[in-house]
Amino acid sequence: MTSAYHSFLGLFFLSLHFFHSPSTSDDYIVYLGRNDIQDPILTSNYHLQLLSSVFPSQEDARESMLYSYKHSFSGFSAKINSTQAANLASMERVISVFKSQILLLHTTRSWDFMGLNLEPTANQATPLQLTHGDGTIVGLFDTGIWPESKSFREEPRMHPIPRTWRGECVHGENFNPKKACNLKLIGARYYLKGYEQAYGPLNTGETSEYRSPRDANGHGTHTASTAVGSTVKMASFFGFGQGTARGGAPRARLAVYKVCWEEGKCSEADILAAFDEAIHDGVNVISASFGSPPPLFPLYNSSSDIGSFHAMQKGISVIFSAGNSGPDPSVVENVAPWSTCVGASSIDRNFPTRILLDNSLSFKGESFNTKHIEANLVGARSYFRGGICRMNRWRNNSAVGTVILCFSTQGQVQIEDAEVAAWIANATGLIFVDSPNRQYVDVDIIPTIRIDMIQGTKMSHYLSQSMTTPPKVHIFPSKTAIKGSPAPVVADFSSRGPSSISPDILKPDISAPGISILAAWPPGISPTSTEIDQRSVEWNFESGTSMSCPHVSGVVALLKSLHPNWSPAAIRSALMTTAYNRDTNHDTILAGGSNEESSPFDIGAGHLNPIKAMDPGLVYDMKADDYILFLCNNGYTKDQIKRIISLPPGTPIICPKEFKTNTNLNYPSITVSSLESTVTIKRTVRNVGAKKTAIYFARILSPHGVEITVWPRILFFSYFIDEISYYVTLKPQKVSQGRYDYGEIVWSDGIHTVRSPLVVCVNTVTLTVITDDSSQAPDQPLDLAGA
Repeated sequence: MTSAYHSFLGLFFLSLHFFHSPSTSDDYIVYLGRNDIQDPILTSNYHLQLLSSVFPSQEDARESMLYSYKHSFSGFSAKINSTQAANLASMERVISVFKSQILLLHTTRSWDFMGLNLEPTANQATPLQLTHGDGTIVGLFDTGIWPESKSFREEPRMHPIPRTWRGECVHGENFNPKKACNLKLIGARYYLKGYEQAYGPLNTGETSEYRSPRDANGHGTHTASTAVGSTVKMASFFGFGQGTARGGAPRARLAVYKVCWEEGKCSEADILAAFDEAIHDGVNVISASFGSPPPLFPLYNSSSDIGSFHAMQKGISVIFSAGNSGPDPSVVENVAPWSTCVGASSIDRNFPTRILLDNSLSFKGESFNTKHIEANLVGARSYFRGGICRMNRWRNNSAVGTVILCFSTQGQVQIEDAEVAAWIANATGLIFVDSPNRQYVDVDIIPTIRIDMIQGTKMSHYLSQSMTTPPKVHIFPSKTAIKGSPAPVVADFSSRGPSSISPDILKPDISAPGISILAAWPPGISPTSTEIDQRSVEWNFESGTSMSCPHVSGVVALLKSLHPNWSPAAIRSALMTTAYNRDTNHDTILAGGSNEESSPFDIGAGHLNPIKAMDPGLVYDMKADDYILFLCNNGYTKDQIKRIISLPPGTPIICPKEFKTNTNLNYPSITVSSLESTVTIKRTVRNVGAKKTAIYFARILSPHGVEITVWPRILFFSYFIDEISYYVTLKPQKVSQGRYDYGEIVWSDGIHTVRSPLVVCVNTVTLTVITDDSSQAPDQPLDLAGA
């Protein structure tokens, strides 16, 4: 997550912020593809036999093995050296061998903002309100659960646990399954072997961790509450954001798989074990808010990509967070086309805070300030060398009774740095001046008010004129306001596309609320996750794509309860083609970090629209074998693909000798990462509307410099024809080198609007290479197409 208060570094604080700590262990994952044996005991014996081939004895191999992935696919993780790994990788039956990496962790108003009200309205369809996800099971891969939270109480008149459920609640430290689990929380497991292999035995005596599914971090409880939390009235954080809290699917069941531990570290060996069991347990949706920043690993060397592929084959939708490395391009994570990748954006709620200087100048910032503060306003230079608000710049003089004015531009200071510095100086409060693109509010260790550069500059000028006596500043308690600013806005931290490993597939897929989200929190963990913060809360605000991911997971649970036979691809299509790209003022959604109009690389197909997604009209569907060409293009051989995908006997698999574009994958968006000449792309849609007889007309918005032709322009569906293909021809009409432009194709029958983003990079320029060697042949144009 991106919360500033989970990124404190230093001796004083525990952290949830991402930082890559490379594993020094020799924990390797050996992936063997689908499990054809269908007997977990025989599969484990086979794994042990295979591992024994690189050990002196079977007993040594048994001691080395951490996990046998024996239910939903075949593979194992073991402590081996690089030579043993190479020997295993050379075996014909082995698809890939890779070192287990450590991945890192990336509400009351958000559902109302998206139109998903608890009670049906007069002009709104009601199936979502009637089901609320009953009958679906969401598997949450995270830091565990605080089962006593009100969010995980049983909803009234819940049906029995679905008969398809095969999971369990396991016993562990401070976790009694008989007390913790119920008709809501139906499963809880934890996975620790990979983490301990990387970092040593978990010392629960020195940390607050639990060797059990219990959450000692807060992240897992928060995301679970957001996805499927039960309905709880009068939830708030010290009165802020007060309202009825619930998840997107409040009657859906929850199964928790604890794979992330201290400081949000998640071992791939543990993650793959969770995938293996969650698929076998019978979950319908998997929500995973973690990842690893670029460079991205090949798909066959990624536990998330392997696990989500096998989940997809079993009809399970897997939802990932996009990452928090924005706003730079090409940093998006979790980009496999068989899973859904979610970016973060704001909702229409803020927390205005009035500031008054010398009873004459009034300013407006944002904060979670609960009291009236009266103090002297002092510039940062009085307490920090060079006016740079960092702990190591402190002049060792006390700031008691003062509010410090700090600028982010003085030394490129982040708000967490300034807050720690002000706390060390013992200041009464902090006014932090930053770009308006980064003005989202978060929970603070001291009263911190965020203001923009224009107001901060005016405040600084007034301060400089008060040469003798510091001006008096009054900071009034913050308020909760809704509909006070345009929303949504893409979060500046939300990771952007294009995908660095498969640029012909648009990622992220969609955006959802991820800024200042209120959800359940363990009362034993302070809201800032710091030792100096002694507050105890049941609800907390968090920001990050970690928060947007469970919003989509909750909606997917709703869709699964309404359309149990829809594939993960059909559900993703319904989400994407019904998403919107206009804010509450009907303007194009802005991209935080640039304050310009958002592009599909910022927001994917658009912002999540739960009500529209339940009835999308048309869907772009795919089965496992539709990904064969994509797998070929990403390094799998035809023999490996046969061992991964369940295909009818005799089905031929032909991988092209050279790379072929992935643009013909039947994805709800169309992305051409290098358009050098005219190309034609095929898409197929299926009518899932209530009316079997329907006529859809195409509307085209062409990207700049690209001529778009769609054939046919009219699609006729009937009782006998529910699936039709159409073709899109793209012809470059300009000279360009590596510039992306955007458009869309919209199909409409007058009731449904099925929108697909068009993302095209025209690449028609050749480069002349100049050499100083006159003996060489005359300069020849160098074609950069595809470079």
